[in-house]
Amino acid sequence: MPIPNTPGREFSAPWSRALGFLTLLTSLILLGIGITLWLKAPENPPLLYQLSIWMCPGILLLSALFAVRGYRLQDRELWVLRPGWKTRIALDGMTSVSFEPDATKGSIRLFGNGGFFAFSGLFRNQSLGRYRAFATDMSRTVVIRLPTRTLVVTPDKPEHFVDMLKPLTDTAAR
Repeated sequence: MPIPNTPGREFSAPWSRALGFLTLLTSLILLGIGITLWLKAPENPPLLYQLSIWMCPGILLLSALFAVRGYRLQDRELWVLRPGWKTRIALDGMTSVSFEPDATKGSIRLFGNGGFFAFSGLFRNQSLGRYRAFATDMSRTVVIRLPTRTLVVTPDKPEHFVDMLKPLTDTAAR
């Protein structure tokens, strides 16, 4: 059953205070390093030094491309909206979806980003096991369980998001 074609299929991804602070702090450090290297550069800096100057703003811009702006529910798919591109995730075989505030507590990052424009990548904790996150505010966590993986997203209206996905669960079809 496709997701109903009703208003509210797109959700924003508001930032938590912690994400805003981590992003600001990391941005200031990167820019500070780049500016300091540029101001202290010798007359004819070696190529490696020049690359170091531009690497800091480059990391900042590249990381910003992976920010999570929001989510779109379309047919049987979840689209994670990013600046200029989208990540598509098929929801076929979804076994459950639930709003679980702070479900990510006690998580360790296996691979990914732990707070620079988003909390995204592969994580693990006691309650969820291994999961993939596309998150911006850990107090709004929605846990989506698929046959082979678990996803965590943080839409602005988690209860409404869950209500829209519930009809797609395999248990709802029975």
